[in-house]
Amino acid sequence: MSLAFNWFAPTPKPGPAAAYGSGSQALIRLKELKKSYHSAAGDTTVLRGLDLEVHSGEFVGIVGKSGSGKTTLLNMITGIDRPSSGEIWVGDTAVHQLSEGQMAVWRGKNLGIVFQFFQLLPMLTLLDNVMLPMDFCRLYTPAQRKDRAMELLDLVGMADQAYKLPPAISGGQQQRVAIARALANDPPLIIADEPTGNLDSRTAEAVFDLFETLAGQGKTFLIVTHDVTLSARLHRTARIADGEIVSDEVLAVLPPALARVEHIQ
Repeated sequence: MSLAFNWFAPTPKPGPAAAYGSGSQALIRLKELKKSYHSAAGDTTVLRGLDLEVHSGEFVGIVGKSGSGKTTLLNMITGIDRPSSGEIWVGDTAVHQLSEGQMAVWRGKNLGIVFQFFQLLPMLTLLDNVMLPMDFCRLYTPAQRKDRAMELLDLVGMADQAYKLPPAISGGQQQRVAIARALANDPPLIIADEPTGNLDSRTAEAVFDLFETLAGQGKTFLIVTHDVTLSARLHRTARIADGEIVSDEVLAVLPPALARVEHIQ
């Protein structure tokens, strides 16, 4: 797998006094976020007034037991699901106030999403799957889209299989393609739900190498992971239990100068 690349220009980080339109210096700001589901059996509350801030260039993990609300939290940030109450700010955008149409356009240009189960379109080639976000947002010319998609497939070690269909490759290979697709529009924020859960250990290490490099260039990562070995490479983890953030842990692997703690309770 190739890990060398020159495609991504560094994303400028806000200075110490910089603030977004939300009045916060954090790229992601969640305030009193609540989510309940209604059914014939009664109401189920998944998120209970959760607060969280993530700054540009951070590599942050969300950890917790199954059913604790991790995936629901990611779905709130990406607009896949809507909060029952509370605020979701990403940069200057009040995500909780966007219409469905506005959400689709905003998400396509600003977020890269890596799903746990790939979500590749089975009738499109791998190349076309990676080109799809670029086609939707029209950020590049058709020729540039193909060149960029091939560069990204090479980045994740899949360029030689660009014209295959997803069912013809393994699950781990599909996840690599899903990561390439998430990077298609060069988004400042990558959201990932167990991005290495279906990869072998060597490929998982290579994917984290790539994530670390991109974070160093200013991209921001918020991921759910159960891999204890890989989680030690994160800048910090936010632990969630029963729909609330219960601790913010700065990983010991970081040099002291990078060990930044935000108050998130």
